[in-house]
Amino acid sequence: MPEGNAAEAALVEGLTVYPVSHLMQVYAMGQNIDNGTIYSASGVDGLALLPAESDDHKDFSEVKGQMAAKRALEIAACGRHNVLMVEVAASLTKSDGLLLGEIGSVLIGLGIATLIAHKIRFSVVPVFLCAGLFFGKGGIVALSLSDDFLSLGAQIGAILLLLLLGLEYSARELTKSFNERKSLGLIDILINFIPGLVAALIFGWGWLGALVLGGITYVSSSGIASQFIKDERLQSFESTKRAVSVLVIEDLFLAVYLPILSGVIASVAVLTGLISVSIAMVVTALALLIGARGVSVKHTPTFLGDSATLLLTVFGAAMLASGLATYVGFSGAVAAFLVGLLLTGDVAIVARIRLAPLRDLFSAIFFLFFGLQTDPATIPAVLVPALLLAIFGVATKYITAWWATRDLTEPNALKSAASLLIPRGEFSILIAGLAANTTFGPKLQALTITYVISTVLISSVIVRTFAKNGLS
Repeated sequence: MPEGNAAEAALVEGLTVYPVSHLMQVYAMGQNIDNGTIYSASGVDGLALLPAESDDHKDFSEVKGQMAAKRALEIAACGRHNVLMVEVAASLTKSDGLLLGEIGSVLIGLGIATLIAHKIRFSVVPVFLCAGLFFGKGGIVALSLSDDFLSLGAQIGAILLLLLLGLEYSARELTKSFNERKSLGLIDILINFIPGLVAALIFGWGWLGALVLGGITYVSSSGIASQFIKDERLQSFESTKRAVSVLVIEDLFLAVYLPILSGVIASVAVLTGLISVSIAMVVTALALLIGARGVSVKHTPTFLGDSATLLLTVFGAAMLASGLATYVGFSGAVAAFLVGLLLTGDVAIVARIRLAPLRDLFSAIFFLFFGLQTDPATIPAVLVPALLLAIFGVATKYITAWWATRDLTEPNALKSAASLLIPRGEFSILIAGLAANTTFGPKLQALTITYVISTVLISSVIVRTFAKNGLS
């Protein structure tokens, strides 16, 4: 036994203890060489080993209940042993309570901001982004919000955004829209993707940055456009239908672009990149092929039960696909999009209705989290490039709107279509989020958040202008 514990060990009856202080003594004992000291129970005074009495007596007299825990501590104290304390997960400390209070206050604040935004017919996306900048690192009021909670909530928000995008269309509808308006879609891609591509190369972000920023400047916000259509009652206008057809083509582009981008970002070598992109293209092609053939699951009580069962099944399938995709280095949100694309018919309709409130909640956390991760101090450095890109973005979307409505005699058709195509929003933020861990990620986030807010503000002004002229 170690020399310091030998006397205590010798208290065990019938046990002879040999104290050692180094390994050479152990070796010597193995060679039958006496080290000169032997402890036995008869030669050790157990009372002498106890610590001296103290006037500072502490007990558990004021502790009510917890008999098993008190008994365990008393036994450990008698033997002068260590105790491993394990906190029960359900118990919350005062700091946990303050954290929950902060999160609740922020969500209430977002709810009030959403109400005000709807009253003035303004998109909530810039509101959530600005709230993140206000409360995040480097913001005016820094809150100690749980990073784990916000990160998980943001991931669920991204998954739900793309899941419902996939549920919105079937692969057959996407391919039909593309075949009908291929020339319009090609013009839209070329004139809106190239400015971001060129800007990224000028910034020195390489071809990966060019692929990312090109997608950010190209894709319009379906969510903001649908809000404008609802608020200004534009559903019956032909210009609205033309603009929606452009949005559908952009969604088809996302179906191919996002898996490829996810594979490229996740790759670390040329061979790995080729494999990742190939897998992404194969998976996307299979999803589109299966959907284009009209494979659908009918929502019947005998198969999927009630709506709650359907909700849990669809959401669970999206989360499972996202988890597996993330595990193999693929984008979880894009995997959810492909799941949504495969679900058509009654299942898609019911799932969209049931999941919409959940999407709104977690997408708010998604935009808030993006703003929280962006340091406002990085915005001035990219403010001028972001505003220039916004001006180019407005001009190029105007060209797309003109091409789509050039044969219409409808009053303010060009402005109406342009106002729906100009704002960039959830998908631009999502693309920037995919590239958050790249070397240019922080600058890209600051540029994207400025770019998105600028385009939404400009489109809101355009909507107000032609709405006052009596279009709606």
